[in-house]
Amino acid sequence: AVPRTRIMATGGASHNKKILQVLSDVFNAPVYTIDTANSACLGSAYRAIHGLVAETNVSLADVVKLAPEPGLAVTPTAGAEEV
Repeated sequence: AVPRTRIMATGGASHNKKILQVLSDVFNAPVYTIDTANSACLGSAYRAIHGLVAETNVSLADVVKLAPEPGLAVTPTAGAEEV
């Protein structure tokens, strides 16, 4: 089974529920956020760690296991896909 699409929003706009709702409605997918400052830097750091341990065959999924869990911010408005 193919997993449903979900959107991960970070940065300043991720604090604006109205913007997140528009994203959710346009893509008909739930939007999740991570309550972490400088999330782009955090993602880069995980990729760097993954690069450092690449020769040990550690997957990126294993590297980010301790990452903060994203929280559901908004879900699509009922009927939005019809618009």
